[in-house]
Amino acid sequence: MIGIDLVSTGRAIPGNIITNDDLSKIVDTNDEWITSRTGIRQRNFCKEEKNWNLAYEAASKAIEKAGIAKEEIGLLIVATFTPDYQTPSVSCVLQEKLGLPSGIVAFDINAACSGFLYGLKVAASLIEGQDKPYALVIGSEQISTRLDMTDRNTCVLFGDGAGAAIIKKNDNKKFVGILGSEGNVEALGCEGHGSDKPYVYMDGKKVFKFAVQNITKVAKQVLEEADLTVNDIDYVVCHQANERIIRSVQKFLDIPEEKLYINIYNYGNTSAASIPIVLDEMNEKGLLKARAKVLCVGFGAGFTWGGVLLEV
Repeated sequence: MIGIDLVSTGRAIPGNIITNDDLSKIVDTNDEWITSRTGIRQRNFCKEEKNWNLAYEAASKAIEKAGIAKEEIGLLIVATFTPDYQTPSVSCVLQEKLGLPSGIVAFDINAACSGFLYGLKVAASLIEGQDKPYALVIGSEQISTRLDMTDRNTCVLFGDGAGAAIIKKNDNKKFVGILGSEGNVEALGCEGHGSDKPYVYMDGKKVFKFAVQNITKVAKQVLEEADLTVNDIDYVVCHQANERIIRSVQKFLDIPEEKLYINIYNYGNTSAASIPIVLDEMNEKGLLKARAKVLCVGFGAGFTWGGVLLEV
């Protein structure tokens, strides 16, 4: 696998904040119940925005921060399970809206919450053969449109948002990506509109067990392939699904508190957007210094899972 540079990042969060107290007026729940089980205190739901609007804003910020011309972008991948249209893809909508070059490779992938990690691995594989140096990878979700607001086991967990990253080939940087899947329709899914299960459904106990086991496993696999240990890593970024899951992974991998970045408190589970949103927050705070090693791990419906080591 070639090396890549994480050139820049960007994020977009809808302005409509939904607190736990707000949800308690809709469904049988309360702030203590949600916070103690998930760590989530609030999340953001779209009002007028569509998925592509979020992706557009995150991508525009990443492009501006990178200081590159749009003509230099040759690959666009959007990770999402909540597209605005069956077709065209969010990526094709963005190619036109962003004014990216005609003829570039643009497509969506659906690996649910693992989607951004899948996108990075795919982009790193394809960028080698592109005649333009940069790739744009986005995780963008509008999950509020797929929630049953009478189901307190799911509606309290998710939020809308988007995160984007500009990457470039760099063989002097270390990059390792390991992905996996294990089909399981019953435990976690969303059949979509017009079906018997149009909203997100979940067996919490099965998801928790699967997540902790597989995130821990793939993290160890990535570290082994990179010939590194947790001590060599500057930061570990987990998919922001549930603080209990993150804390369990922290315990099994013996991750020091200062190396773990968590922001689920303010955004909830934004699926494919969660990891790039974290990376952009870290970038904004000046945490992603030159040569910093960041281990990103996550899981999603499918089931899917992934682990990526980035050297900034």
